[in-house]
Amino acid sequence: MFGVTILGNNSALPAYERHPTAQVVTLNEQLFLIDCGEGTQMQLARYKVKRGKINHIFISHLHGDHYFGLLGLITSMGLLGREQDLHIYAPPPLKDIINLQLEVASTALPFTLHFHPLEKEGVLIDHPKFSVSCFATRHRIPCWGFIIREKKKPRKIDKDKITAYQIPAAYYERLKEGLDYETRSGEIIKNEWVTRPGIPPKSYAFCADTIYDESIADKTKNVSLLYHETTYLKDLEERAAARYHSTTLQAAAIAQKANASKLLIGHFSSKYEALEPFLEETIQAFPNTQLAIEGVTYYV
Repeated sequence: MFGVTILGNNSALPAYERHPTAQVVTLNEQLFLIDCGEGTQMQLARYKVKRGKINHIFISHLHGDHYFGLLGLITSMGLLGREQDLHIYAPPPLKDIINLQLEVASTALPFTLHFHPLEKEGVLIDHPKFSVSCFATRHRIPCWGFIIREKKKPRKIDKDKITAYQIPAAYYERLKEGLDYETRSGEIIKNEWVTRPGIPPKSYAFCADTIYDESIADKTKNVSLLYHETTYLKDLEERAAARYHSTTLQAAAIAQKANASKLLIGHFSSKYEALEPFLEETIQAFPNTQLAIEGVTYYV
């Protein structure tokens, strides 16, 4: 299972029962929290996301609507007796902010907190089954996007054909890795004769707050699902640029240039109560678009 559960879809402040940015990415047994706006732990409880399974938290930038819920979540984890390590990936100043708040509260966490400063684009996690990398976006302060990619999946064995070629079961794992098989007589059984391609790996890109920037399309090329902010509708393009945000049509343009399979839009300004116009405008330019609605899980 590879999906994105929206916990908060609003920008700046809570409004119309919408919360600041937060989302959980589920990749099989892994849970990743991306941004942690005010009220995130309440949203985790509301949508029955097990906070104890979150071992990696990614904070895009240090505007409050993207991290003000973090200290509450961390201390709650401690109060609940968490013991496993927690990893936080964020702009460097957040480390001092966390340490100061824990210090003035005389709080000692019962688990180890690992802080990974975001200082350059590149791979943050390299796991046998997936990777997580970061890339810079263009906002008023240093800001980062994240890409979670599945790694190449094993090939599928054709049982009838491996039986016909009398390939022993002990070699099946190597066949899944794409290796050929050599018989005792020296005959080479080509891998493609006895296997089929595995399911293509999928990828999710989270584009944090950003002005319209076509370089993001290059950084997120061919992703399965692209999340891009749409703080404003198309008629407020000048306001969006002045505040280093994007509009509906700009998000659609990035998705097109990136050749993304699907687009998910969020980070809605509190000046809008109704969200339907965001979808109506975006699908004109990129039809395979969905609104990021709180409590909904979108499959990658």
